[in-house]
Amino acid sequence: MALSKLPAADVLRGLGEPDNNSNSGTWRLPRRKPSTPPVIRVIDRTITGTFDLRACEVPYLLEFVRCTFENVPDLRQSSLAGIEFDRCSLPGIAGRNLSSSNDVALLGCTIDGQLDLTDADISGSLLLRDSTFRQPEGQTVLADRLTLAGALLAPGIRSEGEIRIAGARIGGNCNLGDAVLDNENGMTLNGNGVQIGGNLLGAITSRGVVFLANARISSALSLRGATLARGTAYEVTTDPHADPSATLVLDRIDVRGDVELDLGFASAGTVRMKNGKIGGRLSMADSVIDAVTRPIGNEPTGYGRALHFDGAEIGGDFIGRGSRLKGQLRMVDLHVLGSLILDGSKVDNPKADAVLANRCRVGSNFALRGAEIAGGLELRGVNVGANLDLRGSRLTQPGRYRNQPREKPSLDIGGGVIGRDLVCAQGEKEFVAHGGVRCRRATIGRMANFNGAVLGYKLDSHALNGMGMQVAELMLNVVSPPKGDVTLRQARCTSLDDNDKFWEATGYIDLDDFRYDSLAHPIDLRDDEQVEQRLHWLRQATRRAYRPRPYDQFAEMLQASGNDEHASTVMIEKQRLRYRALAEGMRFFGPLVLFWSWLQRSMVGYGYRPARALGWLVVSWFLGSLWFEIKPDLVPINEQDHLPWNAWLYTIDLVVPIVDFGNKNRWQTPGASQWIASGLIVTGWILATTVAAGITRMLKR
Repeated sequence: MALSKLPAADVLRGLGEPDNNSNSGTWRLPRRKPSTPPVIRVIDRTITGTFDLRACEVPYLLEFVRCTFENVPDLRQSSLAGIEFDRCSLPGIAGRNLSSSNDVALLGCTIDGQLDLTDADISGSLLLRDSTFRQPEGQTVLADRLTLAGALLAPGIRSEGEIRIAGARIGGNCNLGDAVLDNENGMTLNGNGVQIGGNLLGAITSRGVVFLANARISSALSLRGATLARGTAYEVTTDPHADPSATLVLDRIDVRGDVELDLGFASAGTVRMKNGKIGGRLSMADSVIDAVTRPIGNEPTGYGRALHFDGAEIGGDFIGRGSRLKGQLRMVDLHVLGSLILDGSKVDNPKADAVLANRCRVGSNFALRGAEIAGGLELRGVNVGANLDLRGSRLTQPGRYRNQPREKPSLDIGGGVIGRDLVCAQGEKEFVAHGGVRCRRATIGRMANFNGAVLGYKLDSHALNGMGMQVAELMLNVVSPPKGDVTLRQARCTSLDDNDKFWEATGYIDLDDFRYDSLAHPIDLRDDEQVEQRLHWLRQATRRAYRPRPYDQFAEMLQASGNDEHASTVMIEKQRLRYRALAEGMRFFGPLVLFWSWLQRSMVGYGYRPARALGWLVVSWFLGSLWFEIKPDLVPINEQDHLPWNAWLYTIDLVVPIVDFGNKNRWQTPGASQWIASGLIVTGWILATTVAAGITRMLKR
């Protein structure tokens, strides 16, 4: 139906005269209260010409219902009691520096142009419900530094172009529920520095960049259920920390309440919040972020960044249960006062850093239970108040060092501080780390649990690097032998709990200066078999090379628990390996060194078995006595002495030094007996000294 035309100049004509003709396109309603201004309503008209109220003061409420404007209404610098466009069609609105005492409303309107409210001051609310804005390649709403005493209510709007509210101050909520925003060559919503006194809400659908950097929101930011897609324009920059394919930018944002990007939230580009501050919690449960643009070779970012939260601060919890990320989760220097929970999440960024959280600080738990991580998990210098829990997680396809062919570890917490437990153990599934675990110089308050873990997948990899790690309880009951090297050099633990699978690692196990105060399952004083088993594990770990410190530590631990006998067994094995190593280094005298080693081991146990010396002393006495009993060809030195010959007393005088039974110096030993007597004297001195030293140590204890 064609609308009747009404010149714009006639809209306000006759305001001073009453007009009660209901069929007229213009009329004035009487005041219902002294404080209520009259209403000028125009219904079903085409407004020709220019509706020009520039710099005018209109103390009336203006209402246009189902009207069509041929030209852009000019409301610049005007002072209105209020204005409403209901289901109207406009080529735009010029409202720069507009002042309104009540609401400004565009309800269900179609605007093929720009709504300009730059520096406008509205004492009520701005209502844009169900309106459509079309200004491709331009700005559909331009409201820089807009001041709203009330709310910005724009549920269901459609925008083809940029909505710009940079620097705006909104006293109430900003509601963009079910809005559809499209600006593939730039920003769909530019809220740089916007200040919102209430909540920012909106399950929006956007193609382009939602830019809310430097925004200040007094309550919550909720984009729950929003769908964000990348545009075709990308930022060209040499900044390595830039995100050219970002869909949501929240840099330096300050939200006093919660931020909700969950329950159906999906983004086909980077969600970025560098140096942002959230007073409440950040929820990203069940969100889907796909930042993949193209593979970038061996770059640490891999497919690009899915989340970029460097330097952000979260006053509550960071909850990302069940989230799906394709690309890198970067949160370097992130500070979470509560817990960081990514249980059941999936991060896909193979051959690169899937999670990069160096120097991240978490007040309570950092949980990734049952997670699927394709790529590296780098947490160097992390500080966790309670537990770092990766129970049942699977870490595959580790990243690589920049410009180096070797792989990074799947989990790297080098230099980290964990208040309670590091849990890399079996949950519903086995914990798997194909690139191994690196906890070099980490400090763990209570327990490092690797029970049921599968570490490494290449024979030339590093399955576990715990150099310098400090922990109270170290649990190494792995489910299969670690594939690759294991380093525990300079590590410290109070209690060690291990199994035979750990000591069957395919690579070398470095145990130099690895100290443990006790075993989780102490060795009984009568359990020689367990000691032999552990010695076998040590020989196997060191590839039968001579490494004295592991044996010293094992012996010190046994001795501290009162198990001196088994400690001596360990030290004897250490000396055996020492002499074998010396023999291997000597080309000609090796067999002699091995014979000397065997002689010491069999006779006195390298000095750790002095009781053997007493036995050999008795054997020497017995054999010497037999010799002198069979060959009594000794001649008295003084023939006038008539000392009765007794081979047993004579021999005991030879083999026992210091003690003199009056036989040794009374007889001459010609021939072979002279050599045998001399040998018995030397043997007696050596064995008796060893026995005396052993008795001295026993009495000292």
